Amino acid sequence: MADHFQHPPILVQEPAQLHQMVAILRRQPRLGIDTESNSLYAYNERVCLIQISIPNTDYLVDPITLPSIDCLLPLFADPSIEKVMHGAEYDVICLKRDFHFQIVNLFDTRVACRTLGYQHNGLADILAEEFGVAVNKRFQRANWGKRPLDDKLLNYARMDTHYLLSLRDRLAAELHAANRWEEAREECEWLTQIQRPKNGFDANGFWNIQHARRLGPQQLAVLRELYLFRDRHARRRNRPPFKILGDRNLLAIAQSMPKNERELSAIPKISPRQISRYSDEILAAVEKGCHSRPPHRPAHSPVDEDVTARFNQLRQWRKETAQRRQVESDVILPREIMLEIAKTAPHDRETLAKIMAPLTWRFETYGEEILCQLQGKSSAKTRQV
Repeated sequence: MADHFQHPPILVQEPAQLHQMVAILRRQPRLGIDTESNSLYAYNERVCLIQISIPNTDYLVDPITLPSIDCLLPLFADPSIEKVMHGAEYDVICLKRDFHFQIVNLFDTRVACRTLGYQHNGLADILAEEFGVAVNKRFQRANWGKRPLDDKLLNYARMDTHYLLSLRDRLAAELHAANRWEEAREECEWLTQIQRPKNGFDANGFWNIQHARRLGPQQLAVLRELYLFRDRHARRRNRPPFKILGDRNLLAIAQSMPKNERELSAIPKISPRQISRYSDEILAAVEKGCHSRPPHRPAHSPVDEDVTARFNQLRQWRKETAQRRQVESDVILPREIMLEIAKTAPHDRETLAKIMAPLTWRFETYGEEILCQLQGKSSAKTRQV
């Protein structure tokens, strides 16, 4: 990889380096930005590396080693500096969660690609198509929380931002030529408003395991105990819960409710290593679940058939509009906005404009069509939300 570049990346691990970098970045019109986290290796993931590229220089900021990176806060919030990212949603969430960064003036190259109807919008595909660069996928599952970071990892990390500014310019030109610039910019602004998710363990999260609601009452009690056991181990070992036992493992054990190690070993999805390490505690959790009161199933909100009908009408309109434009459906309108429109059932432009307020371009482009879809459709009876 290093052969593609004139200079090695600059690893920023000292406060003096960080402040020197910030002084340089303040003078730039735009920055290429990405992050690397350790979600595959820690109970509570964290941002372990922040890549920032400008022409001819790639910085790799190490927030694990640095005592603070607060001096970056004004930089990320500066509206005069464009932040260029690819698939920014996850990075925006992580930067807000870990450092309270608010990203202002975002250009997301993946949003641009999707707005233009690109068939492939993954960064590796785009780098190959646009720049003839092949990304080595060997490091995709690297543990970014380990120190020191070797040169191969550092060169891999820089690839995520090194070409972003050049890619941004190409995509910006295409967006302007296609008269889609405002649409893409609006979606980028929408992404910056994503709320930081709440941290913490949800003891009722076992209900979200796929097919959990198909279990019988006592099986559900066993699943709950297995879910709690897994979290205790993951927390103690600082490992992601799925590295202890996957959701499918938990479900299979809850379905079988094994009484001894022989029955546990007969479950195909459980590995010998997992049995060797956890069999006693798994069987204890199963036994406790077998003698526990089954959990109450979560109450469902009643389905409003008129809302459902409006939502389905809008969804069909969105699908057809996307097909005509040869883009994915959510490029036309985000699902959450569409659902809010279905719930509110606006009858005039003013009311619809308030619902779609963050998405002014979409309101101006599609507002009349949306109101037409709602007229005379609210009484249809379907249940497909």
